[in-house]
Amino acid sequence: MFNERGEARAAAKFLVNKLAGLASGELQLRQKAADHELLNMGITFNVYGHAAGTEKVWPFDLIPRIIEEQEWQSIELGLKQRIRALNMFIDDMYHEQRIVKDGVFPEYMVQSSKGYLHQIQGMNPPKGIWCHITGTDLVRGADGQVYVLEDNLRCPSGVSYVIENREVMKRTFPQLFDGQSILPVETYPEHLLKMLQYVAPEGVRDPTVVVLTPGIYNSAYFEHCFLAQQMGAELVQGSDLLVHDGFVHMKTTKGLKRVDVIYRRIDDAFLDPDCLRADSTLGVRGLMDVYRKGRVALVNAPGTGVADDKAVYAYVPKMVRYYLGEEMSLPNVPTYLCAEEEERQYVLDNIADLVIKPANESGGYGIMLGPKATKEQHDQYRELILANPRNYVAQPMLALSTVPTLCGDRLDGRHVDLRPYILYGEEIYIVPGGLTRVALVKGSLVVNSSQGGGSKDTWVLRSKG
Repeated sequence: MFNERGEARAAAKFLVNKLAGLASGELQLRQKAADHELLNMGITFNVYGHAAGTEKVWPFDLIPRIIEEQEWQSIELGLKQRIRALNMFIDDMYHEQRIVKDGVFPEYMVQSSKGYLHQIQGMNPPKGIWCHITGTDLVRGADGQVYVLEDNLRCPSGVSYVIENREVMKRTFPQLFDGQSILPVETYPEHLLKMLQYVAPEGVRDPTVVVLTPGIYNSAYFEHCFLAQQMGAELVQGSDLLVHDGFVHMKTTKGLKRVDVIYRRIDDAFLDPDCLRADSTLGVRGLMDVYRKGRVALVNAPGTGVADDKAVYAYVPKMVRYYLGEEMSLPNVPTYLCAEEEERQYVLDNIADLVIKPANESGGYGIMLGPKATKEQHDQYRELILANPRNYVAQPMLALSTVPTLCGDRLDGRHVDLRPYILYGEEIYIVPGGLTRVALVKGSLVVNSSQGGGSKDTWVLRSKG
């Protein structure tokens, strides 16, 4: 919102002027109104193991983040390039593995991948699309450059809060929208449904779409309910579905109803106890056999986790070059692979200056921020890396950008990241802006809601003229 001289940027001047014109205490009153609205609307998330209970009201900061349309268009191009290359990579992994044979991607990385499913080698998802929904985390460094921090290709969460944040803003602070042209986010469920219908099995004209949830104890259960309701689709659990006569059916009060597309919000391993984890009670017995025969579509396709790996992430620039013949539009954060001997030694020698991440965790779990950690933690992570180097990567600690955030009775800068959501169907659609996550503790770089972070409405301002 402000430049390095503390002056309001051109796109943010109107907002700064409006905030400056508020009476003393009004901003705090509107924040309380927003918090009350979130409670009344039941906008919550779950935290596993939280002492105060499993369900918490979604933390929200009233001051929006502003992105100019011109910059957003540049980000969009980079995200589209990235998701095209990642889909080609996943398809290659389950077929010829040309990128391995050509020496661009190491074979050991595939063989040791936790997300690689041998059971689907040689399979083809409907319309040839593997990853239909992606949440890609972006950060802005001290140099002003936007970097890709990681790709979430399995069951990315948070898009429901993008929509609800905008709704809460409109209800509690409508004056801020006066005279501004802000790109809409409310149409995401329409685009999501359109994409789901597009990937339905061949020959199905009016596909039945369902959202498959693990249940009320999942951290994203609110979102599962929200998206199903917004799309007019049924929200189901594994026990609501069964395989009958070679197709997947949903149990209804009027009997069985065939299901054509499943937006599944459960991990690969739990989809089908006959084919994957035998002890799963979340999935549907026989589901993978129906999928293999092309009689049901699963979104995202099983096996996309092979590209949702922080070690694989380091190779995305090479994937873009290999599959598309292009240079990366949005750069990666420099990443050191602990599986590579030379890079591992660098990490061990400089662990106090680096961020150490496990390759297959999410939600901010298992991360060590070297400059903020103790010597004991450094030693602990050295041991973890040496015991399983494939499972760790390291990155420099970026000085993330900050945005003004309401902190008590004043505004103060807090670090943020940005998670845009990408839908890959007949065309690629990206919801304008995405979810801005904010570290509510001063100086903290941890923005995950499960780790005490909050969120903001993200405005992409349409260019004038």
